[in-house]
Amino acid sequence: MKKRVLVFVLAALTALTLLAGCSQNSSKTDNVLRVGMEAGYAPFNWTQADDKNGGVKIDGSVEYAGGYDVEIAKKIAEGLGKELLIVKTEWDGLVPALNSGKIDAIIAGMSPTAERKESIDFTDNYYTSHLVMVVKKGSAYENATSIQDFSGAKITAQLNTFHYSVIDQIEGVTKETAMDNFPTMRVALESGVIDGYVSERPEGVSASAANANLAMVEFTDGFVTSDDDTAIAVGIKKGSDMADKINEILSGISEEERSKIMDDAILNQPASVSQE
Repeated sequence: MKKRVLVFVLAALTALTLLAGCSQNSSKTDNVLRVGMEAGYAPFNWTQADDKNGGVKIDGSVEYAGGYDVEIAKKIAEGLGKELLIVKTEWDGLVPALNSGKIDAIIAGMSPTAERKESIDFTDNYYTSHLVMVVKKGSAYENATSIQDFSGAKITAQLNTFHYSVIDQIEGVTKETAMDNFPTMRVALESGVIDGYVSERPEGVSASAANANLAMVEFTDGFVTSDDDTAIAVGIKKGSDMADKINEILSGISEEERSKIMDDAILNQPASVSQE
């Protein structure tokens, strides 16, 4: 009889311990904001070797993430009272990662396009930009003023972005296969595989600042885009209760402060981002 009582007590204690452990783990998970980004789209986000200039450790890696998105993510995490966890994810995998629960938010220079809004929700915008072309310095396209100056040129953009679709606005263009990321496009541009790639202005400034062989072209006669295309917002799961709180946090970041964060990101980006 005593043995049975002892076995029962031990089993009860074990169950309580497991429950306590689960509770602690759940509490720990609830206190973390898991943010997805590709960490390869400077100056919005990039990968670096240490925590210099406010870099945040990438989950499961010895590397760190830095950039405009990281600084915005810090403010959002702080406002939510959560610990920030950066989950490095390929661009194509960001929306699936969000919907599967692997991450809680996408803060990755992502535009709230109508197509994306079909599968996820977005917060208010935290940055607005416009489209440019990145070309090789000294090329025939460096002094272009109109997108039509790129007729006959080999042009590409990042896979699954509206940047790629606007290439069709250039008459007679040679639309090359879309590429996975910006570092790959920079290498393709330097090697002559392409004549240019479409990006938003911050990446164009970043590319030309990080690599003396590249130049950014801004247009007087540019691409036709919608406000949603050139805006940047936080991606969250459909029906997420974080939307109102994140919007409140974003409203507390003035335009002046946002500009300062972007200027610092462009200044602080590692020169090596063009070689990743």
